[in-house]
Amino acid sequence: MDSDVISVIDAAKKLGRHKAYIFKVLGRLGIDTVKEKSSTARGQKIAYITIDDYKRIKDYLSEIESDQTSLIQQPDVRGVFYLVQLEPEHDPGRFKLGFATNIEERLRSHKTAAPFSKVLKIWPCKILWEKTAIECVSQGCTRLHTEVFRTESINEVQSRCEQFFKLMPQLGLNK
Repeated sequence: MDSDVISVIDAAKKLGRHKAYIFKVLGRLGIDTVKEKSSTARGQKIAYITIDDYKRIKDYLSEIESDQTSLIQQPDVRGVFYLVQLEPEHDPGRFKLGFATNIEERLRSHKTAAPFSKVLKIWPCKILWEKTAIECVSQGCTRLHTEVFRTESINEVQSRCEQFFKLMPQLGLNK
């Protein structure tokens, strides 16, 4: 194997990320892999990328982290808090909560993983409130992932969201 390539496995280790996440980033950036058999993997094919592509991924991840850090360091950043039902027909109790400064873009990214998702409601929100809102409104729900939960009653969750945001200062929706 050429010295100007790196396996996706090694790239993920160097970047401190899961291999599956790196494959998602590869897809976002339109980077193709080359698969070749490897003696270190008992003859199995391993995905490789060029060192230049590795640098692109590293830069991309740095940019994302920088954007997230700058949002957190600006507690007055405003956007919306959303309640999304992920599988309304097949699993009506599974939902996602979160914050977005651009709700349309955020929902577009959710549609790739949950194409049948349905926005139940959005509320004006500051980024500083997101974690507290999630902890508050997900009480009694089963956490499936960081911001994904399951409940017996999605209506109760929506009601808790309404109660939470009634207590918070009124911001108005930014358009």
